Amino acid sequence: MSTLLDTPVTTLHGQSTTLRELAQPSGPVLVVNVASKCGLTPQYKALEELAENYGPKGLTVVGVPCNQFGGQEPGSAEEIQTFCSTTYGVTFPLLEKAEVNGEGQHPLYRELVQKADAEGHAGAVQWNFEKFLIAPDGSVSARFRPTTAPQAPELTAAIEALLPGA
Repeated sequence: MSTLLDTPVTTLHGQSTTLRELAQPSGPVLVVNVASKCGLTPQYKALEELAENYGPKGLTVVGVPCNQFGGQEPGSAEEIQTFCSTTYGVTFPLLEKAEVNGEGQHPLYRELVQKADAEGHAGAVQWNFEKFLIAPDGSVSARFRPTTAPQAPELTAAIEALLPGA
């Protein structure tokens, strides 16, 4: 059975893959649209901490650079990779720059935005650093708006509930 995890994506380095291939077996995936020149950009550090803390338990964090919000991700793939690794020590996978809203919306986001947040609102991504938690079965388990910090108790609890053996 095909799921959201089987949606074709391309890494920042141009390799065709899927979230399933990037993810750890039987673990959840946290997909976040990211940007290098945003007020929320320091969330990269917290996302890397999530990847370090929960990665050994099965979580995969995936960043999706997006330039749709105020032109805050103007860089090339090489510039994005260099910025993320040297400024925030990012080791989690990054996908190629993608549109998360509008006519050019990536198929992955066409599915993700159907999920409502805790207040019951689905639809367009509001800004950079919106977070979608995908369960190991490929369903979208939870959606967290941009200002929800990666270490927020509601986000970490949702991750912990989906980890293998939870």
